Amino acid sequence: MSLPLAIVGHGKMGRLVEQLAPQHGFHVVSRFTSANTALLSRETIAGATTAIEFSTPGAAVENLCRLAALGVSTVSGTTGWYDHLLQIRNCVEKAGSALVYGPNFSIGVNLFFHIVARAAALLAKHPEYEAWGWEIHHSAKKDAPSGTLKKLAEEIHAAGYSGPLNLAANRAGSHTGTHEIGFDSTADTITLRHTARSREGYAHGALEAARWLQQKKGVYEFRDIVSELGATKSSA
Repeated sequence: MSLPLAIVGHGKMGRLVEQLAPQHGFHVVSRFTSANTALLSRETIAGATTAIEFSTPGAAVENLCRLAALGVSTVSGTTGWYDHLLQIRNCVEKAGSALVYGPNFSIGVNLFFHIVARAAALLAKHPEYEAWGWEIHHSAKKDAPSGTLKKLAEEIHAAGYSGPLNLAANRAGSHTGTHEIGFDSTADTITLRHTARSREGYAHGALEAARWLQQKKGVYEFRDIVSELGATKSSA
């Protein structure tokens, strides 16, 4: 059965999500640009039970709380609002709604988080290795370093690696996104890299998360549900 979907933030990602939505069992019934999200209401969402939100950091907190109050299950790919996560969690739990959030909705990137964390845990026992993180994105991307590179750094530290970690970011042309993590010693270098070929991976991941979110309540990080998405596809 096709589910009614609202797009909140109708930029490049929002338009791509709308294009791919039918492949995941959704039909778009309402669209909001970053400039008119203040118009979110029970009437304007036009019966949507699920929303995918790619707006701006300044608008995300109000968007997510408003969608939760409307009983709309939401997937948010906006970054820059995580300092307000407790507030958002309270909004969602009070409303009995559901939210999946993450800095990157590429399935491959989220598997990359796990791979990097495992490598960092192993190398934490070898102080002769120092680490770096590097990325390149298109010139229109505003944040540098990106939420994804910051998340990779968090994963490295959370895994127990406490050595030096240098981060660098480049912005040029129309590059979709490459993230690289490396560990270097006097003896050798270990390099891990993820390169996105298009934005479609992000849009498909957001739509898979939206489908997974049906009948759920609470707040989930996308990284933590990726293995469940894979299990769902394997059993289909």
